[in-house]
Amino acid sequence: MGLFGKKSRKKIIIVIHGLSNKPEKQLLEKWCRASIREGLRTIDKRGLPFALKLVYWADLMHEHPQSPRETNKRSDTYLDDPYLPGDPDRYAAFTPSTLKRTLLDKLEKKIDKLFFDEGSFINFEKFASIVVRNLFKDLDLYYHRDCPVTRFRGQLARDAIRMRLAEVLRTYSDRSILLISHSMGTIISYDVLTQTTPDVKIDTLVTIGSPLGMPLILKKILIEQGRDIRKERQPVTPENIVTAWYNFSDLDDPVAINYNLADDYKPNRAGIASRDIIVYNNYENDGDRSPHKLYGYLRAPEVSNVIYNFCVTGRPAFMVAVRRGIGRLFGW
Repeated sequence: MGLFGKKSRKKIIIVIHGLSNKPEKQLLEKWCRASIREGLRTIDKRGLPFALKLVYWADLMHEHPQSPRETNKRSDTYLDDPYLPGDPDRYAAFTPSTLKRTLLDKLEKKIDKLFFDEGSFINFEKFASIVVRNLFKDLDLYYHRDCPVTRFRGQLARDAIRMRLAEVLRTYSDRSILLISHSMGTIISYDVLTQTTPDVKIDTLVTIGSPLGMPLILKKILIEQGRDIRKERQPVTPENIVTAWYNFSDLDDPVAINYNLADDYKPNRAGIASRDIIVYNNYENDGDRSPHKLYGYLRAPEVSNVIYNFCVTGRPAFMVAVRRGIGRLFGW
């Protein structure tokens, strides 16, 4: 028993990044923390302490990390989009476009029909695979190849990447876990939760900028699960999610073009399904907005509210206030 009654489980936020090269792990984790703190300030919850662990896998796919010192824009180590504070005033003017939603919904139905209908399925899948191979090389490596980095050669990229997340989940399995996954990290998270660590309970899953609704990804998931894609087109929400699955998308994010995952994934046995929420990703660099950027998603008010509620649920209000006060003293 704790001072205020039954002792609650410790909590941790686990973040897994998406595709392409990244800055070194310590710097990326620092920027993730800064983004989350920035978002908490936006919703007037400044000073909230939280434990965070970054699952880093860019080193399995790239020989050297991105560096702020690299000046050659053609280099794989050039840091094109560093963490930059956002403009919170942009949120007040944001209203999701009904027209854009309608167009994206129609596009999703047409793509699904092309991909899953017997008459056009093979050709369209081949076309989609070529696009992935040329534009999303990390994703192609994940599904089909060994790790390209010299010191990891001989390991299947898929197995090595999944193991990174699985090891962290098992390490913190005695805690209440909020798993935040971005971009290709959402695919890795889904695969690990269903295939590698189905025994590790996840309190809340947050997916941001996710391609999980793409027909090519859905097909690969169904095949790995041993499903007959002629009869089943909806994978199941991971059974080890115990409280909620939130899926956040910016309508201008080309990776999350199929923003509505609730109609792509069936609820699990506990009735948990994706709650799809449209947000505004306010990341900008030199006046150019990048609506897929991790930092912009992590500080979106809707994401910040989920993080805050996860951190304080089950905690006495007095202790939350004390810890926030301490956090403000340290400038969090």
